[in-house]
Amino acid sequence: MQITTVSMKKLLVVTLLVALLALRASPLGDDKVCQPHSRPWQVYLHGGGVSCSGVLIDRWWIVTSFECAPRPYTTVASLGEHDVLVEEGTEQHILVADVIRHSPYRSPLHSLAMVRLAEPAHLNQYVQPASMPSRCPQPGETCHVSGWGSTGPYHFGPAQRLKCITVPVVDDQTCMNTFPVDLYWSPTMVCAGQLNTDNCLSDRGSVMMCGGQLQGVRWFGNGCRNPANPTVYSKICKYNNWINGVRDRYTPTLPPQTTTRTTTTRGRGETHLLR
Repeated sequence: MQITTVSMKKLLVVTLLVALLALRASPLGDDKVCQPHSRPWQVYLHGGGVSCSGVLIDRWWIVTSFECAPRPYTTVASLGEHDVLVEEGTEQHILVADVIRHSPYRSPLHSLAMVRLAEPAHLNQYVQPASMPSRCPQPGETCHVSGWGSTGPYHFGPAQRLKCITVPVVDDQTCMNTFPVDLYWSPTMVCAGQLNTDNCLSDRGSVMMCGGQLQGVRWFGNGCRNPANPTVYSKICKYNNWINGVRDRYTPTLPPQTTTRTTTTRGRGETHLLR
């Protein structure tokens, strides 16, 4: 009886080891987590019913998807973020002031929004704007997508740490062949990801960079529904004029510079503004 019990224990240990090794090899594991702070332009938008990504393009402005468009003075933009459940000392938490959606809203042609911060971001090694595109992405080009979401099909929950995947750009015809009946092709779309490659990151505002330039913001997560299909992104190179126009029309004006000094009188804190 003792030999049988020992054998059973050994078998249980072996089974557990095999299971652990299988989990480590699984594509649904944590191997897609980005190197911390390797994407200093990534923004986490949260609050007011929003939890998704955007991309910082200058000290005041963020680009994101229509679906991720936040609510002014309710949604917070967290910059310098990696682990959304841990305060790492690198974050800047700034309220959203304005949201400008591309018109016509959520039409077959456009799915993009711009977000203005209530105050300018402080640029440092953890917070940097992305480079805007000087060209358009080409089929076969390798790009990099990041966001807080699942990288496995049919797993749509949020992620604690920023995820990164590598995707190949696919030609337009391949993309159109996989479209659902309720989505129409537009030349302002670009598709990336194929079977046996990364093609899913469930963050509604996940960001695609190609050759160091911002080339896509997620439009439709087709690859998260079926691993054989590419995911659809807004083709940012087609929106340079619109983005620049929005920035010109909604240039923020800063109030007179103030500094805050806190003094203590008889154990009571008093705040004085110096102009």
